[in-house]
Amino acid sequence: MTIAKQNGKKAFKTVLIAILIIAAALLLISFLTSRETSVPVAAYSGKNRYITPTGKAMVSAHRSGGGIFPENTLLAFKSCVNSDTFNTDIFEFDLHLTSDNVLVLLHDDTLDRTSNAEEHFGETNVKPSTKTYKQLRELNMGESFKDNNGNQPYKGLRGNDIPSDLRIVRLEEVLDYLCANGNYSFIIEIKDSGELGKQATDELYRVLYEKKLLDRAIVGTFHGEVTKYIDESHPDMMRSAGIREAVSFYLTSLLGIKRNTEKLGFDALQIPPKAAVLNLSTTRFINYAHAHDIAVQYWTVNDEEQIRELNEKGADAIISDIPDVAYRIINGE
Repeated sequence: MTIAKQNGKKAFKTVLIAILIIAAALLLISFLTSRETSVPVAAYSGKNRYITPTGKAMVSAHRSGGGIFPENTLLAFKSCVNSDTFNTDIFEFDLHLTSDNVLVLLHDDTLDRTSNAEEHFGETNVKPSTKTYKQLRELNMGESFKDNNGNQPYKGLRGNDIPSDLRIVRLEEVLDYLCANGNYSFIIEIKDSGELGKQATDELYRVLYEKKLLDRAIVGTFHGEVTKYIDESHPDMMRSAGIREAVSFYLTSLLGIKRNTEKLGFDALQIPPKAAVLNLSTTRFINYAHAHDIAVQYWTVNDEEQIRELNEKGADAIISDIPDVAYRIINGE
């Protein structure tokens, strides 16, 4: 047999073994996650304020209620706060850093989808980091919003016709408004990556520290280098688990392995109910997280039946674009 054939045979065996290992792991996960029947929600007596003390999931307005109001605008926050039909416990929103070091609310990497940035600046893929806060305040952040009937009530507003609460909003303005109108908590995602993400982290920490809000905000990011930076530079800032941490925690939960809570480094899991073959929304998993003093918050949940199921299984928060619907279902109205 030639060396090439021997190498090819070895490679084939390696791939085959890897496939078999993956298949076995998937079967094990399927078996372990199927043992959900009649698992009761365990009582919790810890100190994590994000673990619901009432047995009802907290309502979190995703992008400040972006399914019913122009997302991440002060108008949306005001509308949630002043609603006569529903209450919001936690506001979820996203941050980007401008070129003059101001943290503004925006979900996407660019302003193109939600505003008139392309028209106004004469370019596409307009990023907050390339503009000053003053420049961004010229935009209509309700440009693309559609209500339940498909109407676009704020489209076409320009110049002085754009209300102040429909212009891009800075972090401090949002926090000041919410703190003046209730005892709300916050889920804050840092959207920038790399060095910009680290700068955004520093600025976020400064604001939360000065306003004495470090215990009312859980900070998250999808960027591993930013998560690491939070731990190294601002260990007293509460954060959610990174992707690798969440997967690792889930896998150890399947095997019932007790983790060292002090070494976990995160205070909450902000996760989808399901990810590929992984069922992340079982009562068994939620109980495991609570036993480690970790809150479980699910995003982005807009299906009514799923909201109901997660609430019954012991979820701590439902992060939804439609907080009005989530509130109604959770409270049995």
